[in-house]
Amino acid sequence: MAKTEKSRKNAPAKSATPPKPEAVGPATPDVLDRLFAVVESRRGTDPAISHSARLLARGRRKIAQKFGEEAVECLIEAVAGNRDELVSESADVLYHLIVMWVDAGVKPAEVWAELLRREGTSGVAEKAARPRDPLA
Repeated sequence: MAKTEKSRKNAPAKSATPPKPEAVGPATPDVLDRLFAVVESRRGTDPAISHSARLLARGRRKIAQKFGEEAVECLIEAVAGNRDELVSESADVLYHLIVMWVDAGVKPAEVWAELLRREGTSGVAEKAARPRDPLA
């Protein structure tokens, strides 16, 4: 018996769910900044080896389409009350949003600054302060 055959035979049985990959860092909001850096680093790389590179190479319309598809899937899971699937689809939405940011040249710090600017402002007051649309 070859060595590889023997090691496969003695390997532990595969579980029904694949093991989770080791996290690069702690599960904190800055994971989005790290994900942005990874996606940004994939720009212009070989689309055959990177999903991010493949999406970026296909252009803004495809990126927007994928983001929309993931957003709809997220909404479906939320309405259905499928918590675990909602978590998974939410991660997909955030990933595809980040791909869209990379494509458009938007940096996470710009979005964080806009959120900070809005912090502590009532949504009702913020909307009331917007210029009125004369066609509305």
